[in-house]
Amino acid sequence: MTLCAHAQGVADFYRGKNVALAISFSPGGGYDLYARTLARHMSRHIPGNPSIVVQNMPGAGSIKAANYLYTIAPKDGSTFGGFSRGAFLDPLLGRSEGTQFDARRFGWLGSISNEVGVCAFRSAAGIKSWTDMRTKPFIIGSTGAGADADVFPTVLRKMFKLPMKVVAGYGSAAEIVIAIKRSEVDGRCGWSWSSLVSWNRDMYEGKQIDVVLQLATRKLDELPDVPLVTDVAETDDQRTALKLIVSRQVMARPYVMPPGVPADRLQALRAAFDATMKDPAFLADAKRQDL
Repeated sequence: MTLCAHAQGVADFYRGKNVALAISFSPGGGYDLYARTLARHMSRHIPGNPSIVVQNMPGAGSIKAANYLYTIAPKDGSTFGGFSRGAFLDPLLGRSEGTQFDARRFGWLGSISNEVGVCAFRSAAGIKSWTDMRTKPFIIGSTGAGADADVFPTVLRKMFKLPMKVVAGYGSAAEIVIAIKRSEVDGRCGWSWSSLVSWNRDMYEGKQIDVVLQLATRKLDELPDVPLVTDVAETDDQRTALKLIVSRQVMARPYVMPPGVPADRLQALRAAFDATMKDPAFLADAKRQDL
């Protein structure tokens, strides 16, 4: 079959269809915002121009949605998903409780961004430096196992014996922010900087929160005086372990298709994803939202 025939076959499949985009978090957070922005533009680049419908599927730090995509979702190319980077990386590091998938078998489309996470605290909590994190008791909000908001504080607490309590079970990043505003928790570690400046810039610019630590491989230009997590490491072993943990930030916000999708449809969505990342209308939309 010729390439043109392949392309026509893909277009015939997608024309007039709804393609489901399963996003593993509740509405109102960064993953949801990115997914809806992607959905508004990617359909123009898929042969046949199907509609893309976002379906929120929160639970278990993205494991619920990842399991769905792997075991239940149609394998015909009509569904793809976006998940926490940790949902894929953690099983490779030995944290596989509840997982029903092999991350290597997904059809990977790409990542929508490179990410920097931060530890940030409500100003009234008095956690304004790494020294404060080492010496003052505080409470961190988390969405559940596998999410950055669980992995990063757990690693920091165990590695540095921090006086930290992690409260899990919040349904979304937005719920953690509400809990911070209500003083139910003191802060969040693994708060994506892009989400913070998109959704909660008023808290940062109004000095309602203090950004204390960067969870990434390189510093942000906007936060030159905030140390990287590798800067606070005390031994080479700690530094090596932390570099591995924060490597997930490069994966940032990944999108995949179920295993077994026909190769021509997988390739078509990969090409559409790449084209969307360069689409001036998509980039303008992202800029407007501070993504």
